[in-house]
Amino acid sequence: KMVKMNVLNDCLRSILNAEKAGKRQVLLRPISKTVVKFLRVMQKHGYIADFEIVDDRRNGKIVVDLNGRINKVGVISPRFDLKIKNFEKFLTQVMPSRQFGHVILTTNQGI
Repeated sequence: KMVKMNVLNDCLRSILNAEKAGKRQVLLRPISKTVVKFLRVMQKHGYIADFEIVDDRRNGKIVVDLNGRINKVGVISPRFDLKIKNFEKFLTQVMPSRQFGHVILTTNQGI
């Protein structure tokens, strides 16, 4: 049996695949606190419509309602340290354009 290495990456891949297939909903499992916080940020910026956490007393599931606004989403892995002074350089490397897109950072203080 395979072990899930990166739960956030798996969830984002599922969202992107469902979005490309034209689906209106996608079921994500397993979930974590980081996934829930990430989805809240996506919802705040209007990339997803709504999501509902289903507690099955195991790893949990999330049903996400899609609205067709996601072009590309992903996780930069492995996680690495980033100093504030190098942040602008980092953004120009990972972002497709200056006009649109968001970078969400996870820190020890939260997302």
